[in-house]
Amino acid sequence: MDTSYFRDDFGVMVFRDGYQKRNLLWKFIKHETLQLYKQGIMALLKQGWDIKAIVCDGKRGLFTAFESMPVQMCQFHQTAIVTRYITKRPKLQAGKELKQVLSLLTRSDKESFIGALDQWFIRWKAFLSERTIDPETNRWHYTHRRIRSAYRSLKTNLPYLFTYYDYFDLNIPNTTNSLEGTFSNLKTKLQVHAGLKLHRKLKLINELLKN
Repeated sequence: MDTSYFRDDFGVMVFRDGYQKRNLLWKFIKHETLQLYKQGIMALLKQGWDIKAIVCDGKRGLFTAFESMPVQMCQFHQTAIVTRYITKRPKLQAGKELKQVLSLLTRSDKESFIGALDQWFIRWKAFLSERTIDPETNRWHYTHRRIRSAYRSLKTNLPYLFTYYDYFDLNIPNTTNSLEGTFSNLKTKLQVHAGLKLHRKLKLINELLKN
């Protein structure tokens, strides 16, 4: 499940069957909220769907909201989060090495990735603890805040990055790529019909999501 926006106050939240590659439920929204995701899951359960697991983008609160079922965080979303912090071309050596660790996320097993991340942290622990003091206010902040944030994101989300590996028999996708493809197709079609009024855009999106 995921949400894509077509403008700041207009998006579509979609719940998709990862096995059959079929959109089961969608709703037009102004803002992506935890409550709307809960409502969507409840609606599917009431319709009789047997939800084996959830794959999502890691929005705050989603993991704990569905503790009764396995939740997998999209590994590509996690990669994007870390990349925003360290950039695609890190200048600092710690960032370069963290990028190397990150590259293992989608192409290694759970134990290998955790081992590499732990080794990175041991090597750079002192570096991450470095502080900068403002001489005027005497207040301090961590010198390498963006790299710290990148590592903290990985460490915080780690319990949900390999759910597909822990529940191997369920064949859970490790990304929301199938849904991202749907969103990409929607936006391409809407660009072709850029002059449509809103109610016609909604109709077009509805028709495309049915297929």
